[in-house]
Amino acid sequence: MPSSLKEKTAKGLLWGAVNNGAQQVLVLVFGIVLARLLGPEEYGMVGLLTVFTLIGNALQESGFRAALANLKAIRHEDYNAVFWCSLCIGCTAYALLFACAPLIARFYGEPALTPLARYCFLAIPIASLGTAQGAYLYRNLQVKQQALSGILAHLLSGCTGILLAFNGWSYWGIATQSLTYLVVVTLCTWHFSPWRPTLPVDFSPIRPLFGFSGKLLVTNIANQLNNHLLSLLLGKFFTPQTVGNYNQANKWNGTGHQFITGMLNSVAQPVLATVREDRARASHVFRKILRFTAFLSFPALFGLSVITRELLLLTVGEKWADSIPMMQLLCLGGAFVPLTTLFSTLIISQGQSGLYMRNILSQVLLQLTVILSVIALGGDISVIILAYVGINVGWLFIWRHLAQRFIDLPLRALCHDLWPFLLYALLACATGVLAARLLPMPLVAGLLLKVAAATASYIGLLSLGHADILRECLHYLLKKNPS
Repeated sequence: MPSSLKEKTAKGLLWGAVNNGAQQVLVLVFGIVLARLLGPEEYGMVGLLTVFTLIGNALQESGFRAALANLKAIRHEDYNAVFWCSLCIGCTAYALLFACAPLIARFYGEPALTPLARYCFLAIPIASLGTAQGAYLYRNLQVKQQALSGILAHLLSGCTGILLAFNGWSYWGIATQSLTYLVVVTLCTWHFSPWRPTLPVDFSPIRPLFGFSGKLLVTNIANQLNNHLLSLLLGKFFTPQTVGNYNQANKWNGTGHQFITGMLNSVAQPVLATVREDRARASHVFRKILRFTAFLSFPALFGLSVITRELLLLTVGEKWADSIPMMQLLCLGGAFVPLTTLFSTLIISQGQSGLYMRNILSQVLLQLTVILSVIALGGDISVIILAYVGINVGWLFIWRHLAQRFIDLPLRALCHDLWPFLLYALLACATGVLAARLLPMPLVAGLLLKVAAATASYIGLLSLGHADILRECLHYLLKKNPS
């Protein structure tokens, strides 16, 4: 990469790491306190509604952020049309979901969900107020401003959730925490973005945008269904407590892979869109980011799976013990999530939202068919999660096949890029497990021993393998500071 693009990407990645690292730490800290105060059933009540809220937010966002980022030249009118369109969709979606709340409660057999749903769904119109401003920050790679917004929002919303839970507000505290987060983020995007909406409203710029973003809208809804499919089905066929345990496990798994995907998402699409006209250069840039992703993702998520038992027992306690086997399986699959996200970002950066949509829809249909079949055959929770994880991991090869249209990445090259980090991460985690078995210790000491042994082993293996990515990361961290 030329030095200007390379430096801009590196700075964006570094601030993305600061942003997501700080946010995930805050999520964990506040989440641990809340999990101590509340139980699986209370978490499960809010978890039953999550997929509906996320679909509503996907509707109001409608893929506009990516569409605006892909425009070669952008005008005030483009942002203005997106702002008013997003607000209208957000308010309409809330009105529809408000009316459907009793039907959702009846579907799950939980009457208390009706008022809770109407409260939680306020997130949709609130988020719509920040769509255009967020797109401005995203397009202009203002990652530092996004980082500060997210960190402040997590601090204020986390304190709010804990205060309400401590005073007996139960799942209402969790719901209020989510709404507070969105309010603070929206206010911050307005503060950091110089763009402001104006009247009169002209929706004509939406038409050319929607040809691209409309497909992303369908895809984002399908993605939310895919990501929260198990919560939806477990809520129907099992109990809110099962959903709560699953969501606790998935929250820790998500914290691991979202740190990496969030860091990459802050720069990946704008950078890949910049080089999309040059196939050779795009291939080089993509493979560089791919190796960096594997370098982080495999050891982080495999390691999280290895320390799951100690981590959950030390943080949220014995009442969440049923989450342990769920989290171990989810983390194995979570190691591949940043990789598939990167492939999807490549396809979006090429303007191929239709291809992206068809691929995601195919994956969701397969997931739904397989999971319903497993449930019908009487499979337990572990078998259901294993089937879900297996399909998500295997779909990486479908993504590679589609990416081959835009970059040069044969299967052999993909394996060459990923295999060393996969092998080193597995060996490092095995070293951590072996060390803990040879030297039995209490929970805290055992966790620290596993982490230390695995980390030292991974860095040692990378050094012996002369991994360029390790040298480059150390060089940049030692020579540069975020600014």
